Amino acid sequence: MAKGKIKVNTDNIFPIIKKFLYSDHEIFLRELVSNAVDATQKLKKLHSIGEYKGDLDDLAIKIRIDKENGTLHVIDQGIGMTAEEVKKYINQIAFSSAESFLEKFKDLEDSAAIIGHFGLGFYSAFMVSDKVELITKSYKDEDAASWTCDGTPNYDLKKANKTERGTEVILHIADDSKEFLEENRISDILNKYCKFLPIEIIFGEQTKTEKDKDGKEVQTSEPKVINNPKPAWIQKPAKLKDEDYLNFYNELYPFSEPPLFWIHLNVDFPFNLTGILYFPKIQESNFEIQKKRIQLYSNQVFVTDQVEEIVPEFLMLLQGVIDSPDIPLNVSRSYLQSDANVKKINKYISKKVADELSKLFSKKRPDFEEKWSSIGLFVKYGMISDEKFYEKAKSFCLLENMEGKFFSIEEYKEKVKALQTDKNNKVVFLYSNQLEDQHTYIEAAKERSYEVIKLDNVIDNHFMQQVEMKFDDVVFKRVDADTPEKLIEKENENTSVLSSDEEEKLKNIYAEVVEKPEVEIELQALSPNDHPVMITKPEINRRMKEMASMGGGAMSFMGQMPDQLKLIVNTNHPLASKILRSKAKKKQLVQQLFDLALLSQNMLRGSDLTDFINRSVDVIND
Repeated sequence: MAKGKIKVNTDNIFPIIKKFLYSDHEIFLRELVSNAVDATQKLKKLHSIGEYKGDLDDLAIKIRIDKENGTLHVIDQGIGMTAEEVKKYINQIAFSSAESFLEKFKDLEDSAAIIGHFGLGFYSAFMVSDKVELITKSYKDEDAASWTCDGTPNYDLKKANKTERGTEVILHIADDSKEFLEENRISDILNKYCKFLPIEIIFGEQTKTEKDKDGKEVQTSEPKVINNPKPAWIQKPAKLKDEDYLNFYNELYPFSEPPLFWIHLNVDFPFNLTGILYFPKIQESNFEIQKKRIQLYSNQVFVTDQVEEIVPEFLMLLQGVIDSPDIPLNVSRSYLQSDANVKKINKYISKKVADELSKLFSKKRPDFEEKWSSIGLFVKYGMISDEKFYEKAKSFCLLENMEGKFFSIEEYKEKVKALQTDKNNKVVFLYSNQLEDQHTYIEAAKERSYEVIKLDNVIDNHFMQQVEMKFDDVVFKRVDADTPEKLIEKENENTSVLSSDEEEKLKNIYAEVVEKPEVEIELQALSPNDHPVMITKPEINRRMKEMASMGGGAMSFMGQMPDQLKLIVNTNHPLASKILRSKAKKKQLVQQLFDLALLSQNMLRGSDLTDFINRSVDVIND
């Protein structure tokens, strides 16, 4: 029997561990199970190269709760340790003093990183324990050893009666941590951190109903394996079917709608990375960046679902798994921000997604178009936020017209440039973002044989800005940004049938009736077949307002300000002359026309709508 002190320069290491790691104290079980997996993997390696010639037998790691004695057990049949190895690996902790430890990590945002920094994985057990026992027997067939520590630097090391190879860690759970003697709590932790570990993890039992020789149903219990040691992402893509990918998706996200498609990541240079990224269906009306969709693993051990530094922001819309042994198990956000491998992984994922989307577009364009309503969100957001992704995506980014036909940006530009090039030599892409409300304007554009595309999701304003910046001969205009004849300005303009004096009088009549500071009255000489009045929303003002409403803070306030509108009065429509000739009903006619224009934009509400209805009835009665 040996007694001694753990080699540290302070007597209060364990209170420090508890203080710093208390908020993450469930992590102790991940660390102990990971150690057990490592020991088991090492034994398998020694067996494969002939250095261990014994039977491997059952290598499953067992987790057991003993409520009566208040203990939690982690048991493996791995490589084990000799007494000398226990002294070397358990009793020596490499750091200088509690004071420097406290000073260095007082502001650390991710306390889990402390464990990895000092190799304290085993000692995380003291976050929840008053006493920890370790009973171990090496594969070398030396005497078994028992190590016990009560949370002070003092320990006992003696021979043990253990006859089976491997290690058992026994945690005597402290009074303030009794939750870790509850099956549901342990099950939740194992499911979170150990769900895909490469060695079977057994916890609890499952009941099976079978029939005996007489045909009677008999219930039997057997150990319950709680993990999937061979998840889809570690397997070769050539061996997997669509069904395998979908089953794995259901394992990750039970009860979710099936994904659109997926990308299998597999690279071993200049870094190691495997994984599967799924493209989920996204409702455009509920579009937002959602964190915790993608899980990060290190050698199949769950690390975090905060992967902002690893995955490009626009791909945070995806779901799935990334596994890289080049990323430490205990990792801080500051590490992710500065590590060179992480930056390479980020770029690789972006390139891989772009390449796969390009391949799908080229080889299965009908399928790509069918899924565009969801794919388009990823693509447009990526084009806005990632320059290299933009360069690849511009060839497969699609625009959809009113007939449901799809075109790449270049295809669409070629299709419309003959008719929709304005006097400044800009190709005008007319679009609608509210198909029902803008129906009148869409029809007016189509009457002139103009093409109109749908751009109706929340990032389209930013997307249009990006395309206009990259294509200096392209400009976007919403169909209600101007009158049909002015949407695409040409050199030739219509002549007004009214004189200058008559136009001035007409404008004054409208000004007296409208009296709204946000409404600018403008007279235009349009076709007599166009509407007598129209309300338009100037493209620049409207786009800035919509973008401001998404910006938050002061920008959000700006976005809530009233729309700046133009009331376009068609001087060539017969009603313009009629208003000038009318003696008694000038203002009534103007009010009726203004309300009709508002109604066409779905902007006539409340008492104004009631007045309009009553006035319309009077007009009919007259």
